[in-house]
Amino acid sequence: MDTLTVRRLQVDLDSPWPRHWAGGDAFRSAWFNALSFSFPAGEQLFIDAVRQGLARLDAPARGHFEPLVHGFVGQEATHRRVHERFNRQLERQGYVNRWDARIRRRIAAQLRGVDARAWLGVTAATEHFTAMLADHLLAHPRLLADAEPRLRDLWLWHASEESEHRSVAFDLYRAAGGSERWRRRLYLTVSWLFAADLARQTWLNLWRDGHWWRPATWAGAWRLLFGRDGVGRLGWRPWRRYLASDFHPSQADAAPARDWLAAHEALAPPVA
Repeated sequence: MDTLTVRRLQVDLDSPWPRHWAGGDAFRSAWFNALSFSFPAGEQLFIDAVRQGLARLDAPARGHFEPLVHGFVGQEATHRRVHERFNRQLERQGYVNRWDARIRRRIAAQLRGVDARAWLGVTAATEHFTAMLADHLLAHPRLLADAEPRLRDLWLWHASEESEHRSVAFDLYRAAGGSERWRRRLYLTVSWLFAADLARQTWLNLWRDGHWWRPATWAGAWRLLFGRDGVGRLGWRPWRRYLASDFHPSQADAAPARDWLAAHEALAPPVA
């Protein structure tokens, strides 16, 4: 892949939607809402990381990566803006975003001033998480089949583009001289923080919603995480795969994302 297409999502995010927009399921809605709360700060981290990584390369390598980084930045900046709009609707419904502030504090405390390869390692690790989720949503469309159509389109568009650019930060990390040892160490750290933060923000969303105590909520949690199409149950193998010495993001099947984007070009047309 020599370049990436930047697209503009044509979805109305200004009109309100139901609180339990994911098929009336309180937990599933809270879980996806929690993920969205992380994206504006997270996507900015990814943008900064690939820019710093690109600047570290010599001229021939920069020439190879520049078109990819340009497309990656364009896609991630679009994701950031779309989820800022999504999150504003959630805040109007009374939800409070605590995850965003934790991301910004960690960047200020742990990444400012460090080697650009650390930024790239964190980005490559987190991009693997978003790519795993993307693969899962595209392979198991039942998870969003009953969702508010506008939001289903948003998540599947985001998932498809995450799959499309999944290799950029990883390849930059290697091109910048990042070691395998640190790639794995950063991944384990990111895994712990990502899972803990997602659980905390989901719980806060349910608490604000008043549904944290209901049996139906936790039945929904079981279905989402450990059911037939469970994210946790089926996600163990792709999570573990990142730790393999021969791992590369391109080993995953890119066809579902490519097919979805081609079938929905009118929904997300390329930016001129």
